[in-house]
Amino acid sequence: MVRVHTPVGSAVAVWRGDPHDAAGPHHIEWTIREDIHWGLNTRPALLAEPGVREEAGQVVLRGRLQLTEDGVAVLELGHSQVLFDVCSPPPPDDTWVEIRIDPDGVELYPYRL
Repeated sequence: MVRVHTPVGSAVAVWRGDPHDAAGPHHIEWTIREDIHWGLNTRPALLAEPGVREEAGQVVLRGRLQLTEDGVAVLELGHSQVLFDVCSPPPPDDTWVEIRIDPDGVELYPYRL
């Protein structure tokens, strides 16, 4: 587990890179091992701005959610995007949402540009 610091907040997540390389700045790919369940782990956001934080032992991602034609949801998290699968019923398209996930379900993969 590492603490990831982003321009829109920070949280603890699972590091999937070399443990010796975890410190310092990285470009990362977010992988979430949980689907969007509208009304359960995903709700409308009170603020219309991106954010990453921890609350009550969970990682909270806040962003604008867009649905694609093939049933995938894209969470715009500042200048980053996180892909999700959607369980029914689907959330409203183009909505500001908060998604709550256990830290074990949030994985960070470092990469180089």
